[in-house]
Amino acid sequence: MTKAAYDYHYRWQPRDPRQRAGAALATAFCAACLALAGLMLLPGLLGYQRYVITSGSMTGTYDRGSVVFDDVVALDELKVGDAITYTPPPAAAPDGRITHRIVSIQQDRFGRSVLRTKGDANETADPWTFTLDGPTQARVAFHVPYVGYLLSALSFRQARMFLIGLPALLIAFGIVAGFRRDARKAARLEEARS
Repeated sequence: MTKAAYDYHYRWQPRDPRQRAGAALATAFCAACLALAGLMLLPGLLGYQRYVITSGSMTGTYDRGSVVFDDVVALDELKVGDAITYTPPPAAAPDGRITHRIVSIQQDRFGRSVLRTKGDANETADPWTFTLDGPTQARVAFHVPYVGYLLSALSFRQARMFLIGLPALLIAFGIVAGFRRDARKAARLEEARS
């Protein structure tokens, strides 16, 4: 058998459907991992902060499980209608940071801005008012729906190990399969030469 005939017959034969499906699945998985990594790392490199929406108070705009990316702006850039991520006053009911929309900005007697916010899905404004400490505030720039569920799942060690271990296992299987394929090709070539 000539080299050209061997190449045509063995090397350029289409792979069987299982191999094509496995390659497509591995490619899709790698692309999804790269997209997720890019989504989480690139905005941070560009100066955005990210927060996962955990309540339903902004449903319709930022559904539960969405990730909001906030740009840090000067306080004088804030206006009514902006969605901000902040920590409510200590006497308020929610713990931790929340993302709500500014419904009013008034000046107190010391010249500080006093804000009132409201969740888009809530019927009434939040029962508290507050002033912001510091010269800047996180304001929502954009969001990605439902990716927060994946980020929350990654807070569990087992999920992180699975996410790291599965691609490593797939790569190992691919390498072993490649060695076996090369060994079979070499055996066929030796057989064809004999």
